[in-house]
Amino acid sequence: MIKAILFDIGGVLVGLDMERSIRAFKEVLGHERITELLDPCHQKGIYGDLEAGILSADDFRAAILAESRPGSTPQDVDRCMWALLAGVSPETAAAVRSVYGRYPLYLLSNNNPINMVACHKALDDAGIGGMFDGEFISWEMKMLKPSAEFYREVVRRLDLAPEEILFIDDSASNVEGARAVGIDARLLEPGMAISSLLP
Repeated sequence: MIKAILFDIGGVLVGLDMERSIRAFKEVLGHERITELLDPCHQKGIYGDLEAGILSADDFRAAILAESRPGSTPQDVDRCMWALLAGVSPETAAAVRSVYGRYPLYLLSNNNPINMVACHKALDDAGIGGMFDGEFISWEMKMLKPSAEFYREVVRRLDLAPEEILFIDDSASNVEGARAVGIDARLLEPGMAISSLLP
């Protein structure tokens, strides 16, 4: 019996626009190596270190600026990061509303302090930001999906049996990692309505 629902953010609740972000990094910052760092599910290099809580937001910005066009600013870096996020669709917002009040709802994401600002704004703009009872974010927990330790810590904090937790993610490896510790994890595939995975 499901007693809590956890949602990944990017690619599940908030749409992603990889090409727009890559274009922004190249056009605004003149940063040509962004394609080596950016990935839909598992970021690489310093981007991955930012999401793992190894690198601070300021250190990340400094590292990006060191490879960017002279005169670029930390604010430019943030804007290029935010270009990745394409907002919450009406269908997704409706799906969240359909389970709000029936189950405690949580966010579970590999994410970072720069993009979480824009993620929270996107959720608020869609009218669902206040519907979540808590969040488990990689940079704060200093763990990354799909590690077993991340999922076990989430289970511990929720104080539920793993099988009582429903988790929705758009990465097969993240879903497999959650299932390995007993969580009822479901894969949101391209073109699939999130409502089809909800109880």
